[in-house]
Amino acid sequence: MKNQVKALRSARGWSQAELGAQLGVSRQTINAIEADRYDPSLPLAFRIARLFALRIEEIFEDSEASAP
Repeated sequence: MKNQVKALRSARGWSQAELGAQLGVSRQTINAIEADRYDPSLPLAFRIARLFALRIEEIFEDSEASAP
């Protein structure tokens, strides 16, 4: 699943550890999400969306849905 987490985090000047602390997850979890190695749970995706004041669809893109 493609996402905008790294760009959103960087735009606010937050480190991965700072974002993780705000979301209640580890820096490693943030790193894995940003590297598209881990898809967040639905509750975590909602927390991310609320933190950035965006809709989930504005942050996460289903890469399978865009494939032909």
